[in-house]
Amino acid sequence: FNFMKKLFIVPILLFSSLHSFSQDKKEKLFDGMYIQWGYNEEWYTHSNIHFIMSNGNNFILHEAVGHDQPNFESIFKEPLQISIPQYNYRIGLYLNKSHSQAVEINFDHIKYVVTDGQKVYVTGKIDGIPVAGDSILNPKTFLHMEHTNGGNLLHINYVQQTTLVETKNQSRPLINFIWKIGAGINIPKTDFTWRGDRLNNEFHIAGYNISAEAGARIYASKRLFFELTGKSGYVRYLNALVNTVEMKGNRVRHGFGYIEVIGTIGYDINF
Repeated sequence: FNFMKKLFIVPILLFSSLHSFSQDKKEKLFDGMYIQWGYNEEWYTHSNIHFIMSNGNNFILHEAVGHDQPNFESIFKEPLQISIPQYNYRIGLYLNKSHSQAVEINFDHIKYVVTDGQKVYVTGKIDGIPVAGDSILNPKTFLHMEHTNGGNLLHINYVQQTTLVETKNQSRPLINFIWKIGAGINIPKTDFTWRGDRLNNEFHIAGYNISAEAGARIYASKRLFFELTGKSGYVRYLNALVNTVEMKGNRVRHGFGYIEVIGTIGYDINF
C-alpha cells in the first residue's frame, strides 16, 4: 500500500519541481499541465512462461493463455476503493502554447492472470526429472500465477494532438485526435501458487514495456475533458518474483503483446 502511494506522489513531486524550475527561467519550459484518471480493459497474446525455482525446477510453459481481471463491479460495490479495478492515471506537461505537444508520466494498473484449467506444453526439469509434454494448469496439483496487484506499467510518453472540431467562435477545441508513444518499466506484484502453496509477493522492478496509443480527447468545457483511446504494446518480465512460503528466490520470465482500451477523465491546468 505504501509503495502504491509513492507511485502517485513521486510523479506529482517531480512535475511540481519541473514547474518551479521553469518559472525561474525567462522563458517557460512548459506551458500548462493536465491530470487524468480512468479505467481499462486488456487482451493478451499467448506467452512462453519460464519458471526458475530455488528447488532446482527449471521449466517453460509454452503458449500459455492469459486474461485480464477488470473488477469493474467494485466501482458500484465499493465506490471509495477507486484503485481496485484496472485503473490508469496520467500526469502531463504541455510543451507549447497551443497544447499540441506534451510529455507525460503514464501508469497502467493492468491485471494479468494465467488461465486455470488450460492444457499447456511443458519442457524443462521438474523434481529432477526432464519433462516434455502436456499438462493441465491447476493451482492444487501444479501451479497458478497472476499479476493482479498489478502488472503495473510505468512509462514516459511523448504526446501529440490535433484539433478536429472547434467551438463556433474557434476559441477552444471540442474534439482532438491524440496519439502517444512511450516506454518504461514494469513494477508488478505477482501472486503465485505452487502445488497449493500460495504467496502474494512484493512490488519490485521486474522488466520493461513499450507502447503506442491513439484516440480522441473530447472537451466538455474549457479545461475538463474525456479521453477514449486504444493502446497496443509489448511487456517483458525479466525477474518477476514467484516465491512461495516454502521456497524463496524463485523467478519467472515471460513477455506478451497486448491490446488495451482506456477511458479517462482529465483536467487542464494553466500555469
